Amino acid sequence: MSKYVVMAGWDDVPHLDEQTKQDLYASIPPYQRDARSKGIPQLGSGAIYPVPESEIVCKPFEIPRYWPRCYALDVGWNRTAAIWGAWNLDEDKIFLYAEHYRSQAEPAIHAAPIRGRGVWIPGVIDPAARGRSQVDGTRLIEQYSDLGLLLAPAENAVEAGLYAVWERLSDGRLFVFSSLQNWLSEFRIYRRDEKGKIVKQNDHLMDATRYLILSGLQVACREPREEAEDDRQWIDSTRNEYTGY
Repeated sequence: MSKYVVMAGWDDVPHLDEQTKQDLYASIPPYQRDARSKGIPQLGSGAIYPVPESEIVCKPFEIPRYWPRCYALDVGWNRTAAIWGAWNLDEDKIFLYAEHYRSQAEPAIHAAPIRGRGVWIPGVIDPAARGRSQVDGTRLIEQYSDLGLLLAPAENAVEAGLYAVWERLSDGRLFVFSSLQNWLSEFRIYRRDEKGKIVKQNDHLMDATRYLILSGLQVACREPREEAEDDRQWIDSTRNEYTGY
């Protein structure tokens, strides 16, 4: 038996005029607005990050070369995921702009596309993630380092990391490119159970985001430039404003 799911929003309903939509939108709690108006699944009070997607998603744009970048890696046989972030230091805003999402592959298979995003970009990884011992995790870092990745151990303080991500999401200092569909899929179902525990399913990019915000920013660096280039020309030539989603 096959199934087909369609997401329908208010714009697909011809009998709702604009004033009615505005009145309904204002009467709905913020964490339910995307679900009610656009048909995007939300988990209500169980969601770890009850922030409307419309407030954090932006259209992809060319990242200025002078913005520091980093990535975070969450490793597992069933799923290995990485998330890249760029830091607008002037406004202290982080933009998640790229992702890696693949299952059941050896480190060499994952390392190639990660290097392809920029071999100069440093990353962080949790040595003890997914049930590994600290020793095994350290060896995994060494293995990925031998494959050309610039990796350092990430801090895995779960609640502190969740709060750091939540704080940036809620006050407009963390955005995600609309092209990151795997990240958005995990974000929509990232939740706690009835006992308040995190549901550890399909959360690899959520874990990686936590590593990035808590530890990745400490190692973030700018794209290397030619020594002969003038500093002012280098900055001016790479400036680019982002466009809201």
